[in-house]
Amino acid sequence: MRHTLNYYLTFTLFFTFLLSVAQQRSGPAVEKIKITGTVIEKMGKQPLEYATVTIINSKSAKVEAGGITNPKGEFTIDVTPGVYIIKLEFISFKSVLLKDQNLKKSTNLGIVALAEDISQLNEVIIRAEKSTVEIKLDKKVYNVGQDMLVKGGTVSDVLENVPSVSVDIEGNISLRGSNNVRVFIDGRPSNALNMAEALRQIPADAIDKVEVITNPSARYDAEGGAGILNIILKKGKNRGFNGSFIASTGIPETYGISANLNYKTEKLNYFTSTGYDYRTNEGAGLTDSQYFNPDGSVSNYIYENRDTKRTRKGISTKTGVEWTITPTTFWTNSISYRQNSGKDEDLVTYNASDSNKDFTSTSYRLNDGNDSGKDFEFSSNFIKNFDDEGHKLTVDGSFSKNKDNEDSTIDGVNLTFPDQNTFGTTLNNEIQEQFQFQTDYVLPTGEGSQFEAGYKGNFNTLNKDYAIFSSDNGNNKDNFLSNTLEYKEKINALYTQYGFKVNKFSYLFGLRWEDTNIDVNLLETNEYNNKRYNKFFPSAFVNYEISYQSNIALSYSKRLSRPRGRFLDPTPNVSSNINIFRGNPDLDPSLTDKFDLGYINRWDKVTFNTSMYFENTVDVFSFVRYESGDFVNGTPVILSTPINIGKEQRFGFEFTLNYSPIKKWKINSSFNLFNTKTTGDFTYINSEDIAITKNLDNEAFSWFARVNSRLTLPYKIEWQASGTYSGPSNTAQGRDLALYAINTAFSKDILKDKATVAFNVSDIFNSRKRRSETNLASVSNYSEFQWRKRQFNLSFTYRLNSKKTDRDKNAPRNNDDDGGGYQG
Repeated sequence: MRHTLNYYLTFTLFFTFLLSVAQQRSGPAVEKIKITGTVIEKMGKQPLEYATVTIINSKSAKVEAGGITNPKGEFTIDVTPGVYIIKLEFISFKSVLLKDQNLKKSTNLGIVALAEDISQLNEVIIRAEKSTVEIKLDKKVYNVGQDMLVKGGTVSDVLENVPSVSVDIEGNISLRGSNNVRVFIDGRPSNALNMAEALRQIPADAIDKVEVITNPSARYDAEGGAGILNIILKKGKNRGFNGSFIASTGIPETYGISANLNYKTEKLNYFTSTGYDYRTNEGAGLTDSQYFNPDGSVSNYIYENRDTKRTRKGISTKTGVEWTITPTTFWTNSISYRQNSGKDEDLVTYNASDSNKDFTSTSYRLNDGNDSGKDFEFSSNFIKNFDDEGHKLTVDGSFSKNKDNEDSTIDGVNLTFPDQNTFGTTLNNEIQEQFQFQTDYVLPTGEGSQFEAGYKGNFNTLNKDYAIFSSDNGNNKDNFLSNTLEYKEKINALYTQYGFKVNKFSYLFGLRWEDTNIDVNLLETNEYNNKRYNKFFPSAFVNYEISYQSNIALSYSKRLSRPRGRFLDPTPNVSSNINIFRGNPDLDPSLTDKFDLGYINRWDKVTFNTSMYFENTVDVFSFVRYESGDFVNGTPVILSTPINIGKEQRFGFEFTLNYSPIKKWKINSSFNLFNTKTTGDFTYINSEDIAITKNLDNEAFSWFARVNSRLTLPYKIEWQASGTYSGPSNTAQGRDLALYAINTAFSKDILKDKATVAFNVSDIFNSRKRRSETNLASVSNYSEFQWRKRQFNLSFTYRLNSKKTDRDKNAPRNNDDDGGGYQG
């Protein structure tokens, strides 16, 4: 309790200090005036949306205010009276400077026409690129299109470079060190049972950008204690026929080809992203175990060495049409389909010795598996804009169906004692269906204020049959490790929120209500688990505008984490027969109260964003290892599974820095430092039928850092490099050790900048390994695992009727950003 009070006190004092500094800097209040105008093309007389307007103090040359134009090319900017230089600019157009403007009252500058700058068109490709990372006060946006490091990769590779996000060697995602994160694809939640594998099926070339929302408002799903990741797929919008073709190859054997094509008329926009990919992942691992007798003396040693090889191939497409019914009404329909197959080879070699480390036996276990799957989704999005002030109605609906089948054979060969050889097979068949409906209404209620309300329904069913047959049971089904999982989920939600602005303060208050009804049943053993609950989830955001360049914000939200994926799935991983992992279908959801204090400042060459956060979670998920009660040739089988264990408090500090020391060099960096305190107990029955209670109280301190650098070399060769480091931390049953990795890439535009060749190396030093130490009463071990070894990739991109910096003059306003949120 004292720790909690200290966290709150530190949090409050820090916010009070920053706010007092901000108010000192702001000075006495001066009534502002409004500067308005319209920006158009000089030749075509068409309005320029997203043109930048900057107001600069004539004496100090300091930027005092600024903004961008709306779809009609109009802008409105508040500024204190004075003498200013007004700069109007747009990509590939000549800038216009209005010097020595003596602005004493609200002024309309009229129509300002920008002329195309022919001399810039061949140079703008490098200068006009978006930053790889855009930092906003409410979220961070990572633009994948500019990242050479992920060419030929998957979504998992993309997420490894996203600020605040880390991906472990098995593909599991965490945000600010917490794995209670919700993943959206195109603004819709993904409910894949194996999220890590599902994300590996999507090529990086199909991704446009990733949004990181660490403290979502009431308009977002309450699920995701750590926050939300929204993965937005590409959808072209440029007028006429255009697109790009991408081909890639790599070592280990990897290749793919894809096309992102678009044809747009005045009313209709046809788009498709279609591709084929084949990829190979090679991995490795080891587990060195020391086993103990009941009196604490050493019993024996077992050294496991693991080599894995996974191949995947598949075709995927997302094809649709966007119809501009009227200038303010848009309707988009799309179909997504993916068919894939794969093969897994997993070889584990065991070398055993006695208590004196004298050799006793050698054996190996070969898991040879095959899998196939088909995914289908239809989605529809309707948008009605009632005016240009943000008054709109959106309606979304989607239906998806996924089928996955897996089978494998497991040969256990004992080279020392052949009579102990074993043979087994596994079967997994899974069908999942999901229907989702959502509608959102946004109503501006005055200058700087906005009301929102909406409904969302999510209905998900999953059936999974999994069976393990073993020669130990006479080639019969192992009833302990086999079952039929039935998962049914019904979630209905209503939300409302209101935002308004008073002077330099912006406020957003929201309330979400969710009713949840989930059945998690194991049919063959008659285990039925129903989770029924409904709760309110409030959120509150306060933003203070220190200046045009800087803001400070304080936010609170209540979040929910439902167990999903590997947490829930009881299908055991039996690659090793003495170290088994399985999910827990009886997990309860965890609830989190999140507090976040953020600050952002922008200079000419630097954007700095920092936040201090505190999270208090009850019924938190935690993985434990314990004796299952079974033995393999006298060696106890250790089971690893997640459980609910009481409470967790996380207090952390994070910053993100974008820096451009020169025009051709961009550096993005992020740093996250956090302390986690967990309290709880776990009780299990050991092999001697004795109840053992383990105290899992733990306090861990860890940190995570990432640096990404992009530099234009001579001959317009682009070089990019990134490095990540995860610091060590204590766990309730041992310790996770440090992890680091470095990637690099080069690219060069060719064929008059219509094509790009890129080469990248992933994990240069082959160092991306999860390393951990575990200490139990019966066993102590050191383990490391590497999901994917070092890889090399070469890619070729060709752009058809488009350049890297083509702008979209005629794109309708859509809902890609899952937007509508109040910006203040």
